Amino acid sequence: MAARNKARKRAFQILFEADQRGESVQTVLADWVRHSRADNRQPPVTEYTMELVEGYAQYADRIDDLIVTYAVDWEIDRMPVVDRNILRLGAYELIWVDGTPDAVVIDEAVQLAKEFSTDDSPSFVNGLLARFKDLKPNLRREQ
Repeated sequence: MAARNKARKRAFQILFEADQRGESVQTVLADWVRHSRADNRQPPVTEYTMELVEGYAQYADRIDDLIVTYAVDWEIDRMPVVDRNILRLGAYELIWVDGTPDAVVIDEAVQLAKEFSTDDSPSFVNGLLARFKDLKPNLRREQ
């Protein structure tokens, strides 16, 4: 598994855990970093994982607003927790991170949905992130 793929998966896991625990993503990130330093059996938290989690945290409210606005007939708190957090991570990386091609971001998010969510989730994630990709220049300006 490529390094960025692992970093995305860990970032997703941190967002998911924070959502489940009702904690901030920064708190859960700090827990993961502390555990990885104290126990060499724990996977390290890479710079890119930290960048993704901290970047998401910076735009969390805006990202949730975008998901609510464009996920037709879905309230964010009624959305499956896995899907919600894959979309959060994917939206951050797609809209605010310039170093990764949009198609790669969307494909990686779809792969996470295939691995961790329902059979319907990959197409849902793909559709919503593709919409964000199309609107990306406007979404960045509207912040």
